[in-house]
Amino acid sequence: MITIAFCTLFLAFYMLYYTSKRVNLTYKFAFEKWMRINPIGTKITGLCLLLVAYFLWINTMGLVSGSLFFIVTLMTIASLIVILKPLKIIPLINLLFLFIVLEILEMYYS
Repeated sequence: MITIAFCTLFLAFYMLYYTSKRVNLTYKFAFEKWMRINPIGTKITGLCLLLVAYFLWINTMGLVSGSLFFIVTLMTIASLIVILKPLKIIPLINLLFLFIVLEILEMYYS
């Protein structure tokens, strides 16, 4: 559940990051092109995913610790995306593989 909440939060901030006017981005995937063409739908979807991630954290850890962990995780993900995405260090295929491995490990050890 924690990995799913983390992935949801990552996708939500990535969608909101992609709608920024200041960011000069390239399109490798059709999903990225769709996000750039439809900024209003992407912002609404990103905000809805932020709420879903927040409720997942609250459901997993409780109200206070879930809220705190949501804020800390959001700050961590936001800083990593803002710093590493312009340098093209974040390949999305490797992130997908990492999240799948983490989910398998979470299911195995819980």
